[in-house]
Amino acid sequence: MTRLLVLARHGQSAFNRQNLFTGWRDPELTERGVAEAQSAGRRLKGDGYAFDVAFTSGLVRAQHTCALMLDAMGLAGIPVVRDSALNERDYGDLAGLDKDEARKRWGDEQVHQWRRAYDVRPPGGESLKDTAARVLPFYITAILPRVMRGERVLVAAHGSSLRALVMVLDRLDSDAVAALEIRTGEPLVYRLEDDTSVAEKSVLPRDETDG
Repeated sequence: MTRLLVLARHGQSAFNRQNLFTGWRDPELTERGVAEAQSAGRRLKGDGYAFDVAFTSGLVRAQHTCALMLDAMGLAGIPVVRDSALNERDYGDLAGLDKDEARKRWGDEQVHQWRRAYDVRPPGGESLKDTAARVLPFYITAILPRVMRGERVLVAAHGSSLRALVMVLDRLDSDAVAALEIRTGEPLVYRLEDDTSVAEKSVLPRDETDG
């Protein structure tokens, strides 16, 4: 049985390019982001991967990434489940602000805590712990059962929602997850054991010529 689960962060968005906090804001992909998504799909196909179902968030940058990846793989017709449980963490009052300007206003350490600490909320927003509280139940009830039935599953989502999943899959503590970076356009490939633990993990490096 395959038990294939692939996690892919969306390609570069307009806010990524401008160094802005994004959260639940809904910018589109840049040209580079489109190229990253297409390249990720081509690399997965070239390595012999295929999918039976895909999951993505309620935000357009992840949905577009998902569609571009599947199209590049010749899988545009498979079912795609969209759910806001997979949304990026809500950055609250920081959304739309320049990250460098935020550091000048609140200091490097405070902004670092808002961005990377497990249980520290930005003003009006969510911590990674809060994000995990909505991502993980959805994973357990909607995604994992399909993986365990042998379906090949793609999840195209966001840095923080995927960090919440990787924390569980890789059994990371809160200190380790603070240092975890999931790059745009760089899929994480998991195969699961019959007890839902990870049998194998690999990373498909991003093609740095994209964009």
